[in-house]
Formats: sequence, C-alpha cells, structure tokens
Amino acid sequence: MRELAILVFVSLDGVMQAPGSATEDPSGGFDMGGWAAPFWDGVMPHVERTAMSEPYDVVFGRRTYDLFASYWPNATKSVASDRLNTAEKFVATSTPLEVHWQNSRALTGDVMQEIRRLKSQDAPLLQVHGSARLIQSLLEHDLIDEFRIWTFPVLLGEGKRLFGGTSSPANLRLTAAEELPNGVLSSVYRRRT
Repeated sequence: MRELAILVFVSLDGVMQAPGSATEDPSGGFDMGGWAAPFWDGVMPHVERTAMSEPYDVVFGRRTYDLFASYWPNATKSVASDRLNTAEKFVATSTPLEVHWQNSRALTGDVMQEIRRLKSQDAPLLQVHGSARLIQSLLEHDLIDEFRIWTFPVLLGEGKRLFGGTSSPANLRLTAAEELPNGVLSSVYRRRT
C-alpha cells in the first residue's frame, strides 16, 4: 500500500493559483500569475532535495499535466527532470488525452475510486503537484496522507486556495519545517493516526 502526498506552493493567504507564470492559469480573471517566480532560485533546489529525489509516481489534474508535459520532457537534465520523466503519470481528465510524455495515462470515470486503487498498490509514493481542482476532490474524499507546503511571503487576496472549503475535518501533525533564506517556509504535515 502506498501513500499520497500533495506538493503545493501557496501565498501566505493560501492562494495556490498560477505560481509559475502569468499564463499558467488565468481562470476566474486571475491576473497575478507568476507570483512565486522571484523566489525560485532559493526554493527549487530545496524542493528537489526534499521532495523529488526519491522515486515517486504522479497524479495530475489535466491543466497541470498539460503545463508539465510541455516543459519537462525537454528540460535540462536534473534530478527533477529524471524523476518526473521516468515516473508513472496518472492524469485526472474528462477529455481525451493525447499522450506525448512517456509513462502517462488517463484516469477517467470515477477518478477518486481510481486513486484509491492506485493507493492500494505496492508501488512508489503518489505525489500530486499543484492541481487545485484535483486537490479539492482529494480533500473532500480524505485521500491525502501528507501535505508538503511551501508558503511564500506574498499576499494575493484572491485566487484558487489550497483549502477552498471542501476539506473534511482532520487533525494533522507537523513533521518537518524549514525557513529558507529567501523567507519561504517549507512545511510537511501528516495525518494523525
């Protein structure tokens, strides 16, 4: 049996929408995309070291998959590119998936049941990178075992939030925390058992 961890970049006020670029996710009229980019140099080596160095498979929402698939197959060779390119990639989607990124396949129908099935396997950790709508569904169905959150010292005021109101009540415990030199806080929370 394997666990599922989410990896999320959030503003101090909980917004996770479009951290990387202005065009990443302008839905809902969001025009502050790229808010995390000024912090990347201090954050990405930490993410690679703490979250992407061990084997894992990935569950993506469709929009995030399309963004990652347009970049990572041709990215400069690194720990992150090696892991992402060789990982099994499962894509929650309601539209046909043209697979151009190796080891990718669509999850359709009852996606939460499919994720339960994936979690029941003896295989590497499942990670969810970004994917706001998917995370809301995972929260609603209580399928997240670990929350890996990088909190950026930025207030945005609007946008898709990590905890958007669909989460089930849960008690978590902080298992790791580190302040990065640029003011970003890395936190890992696990469900209390």
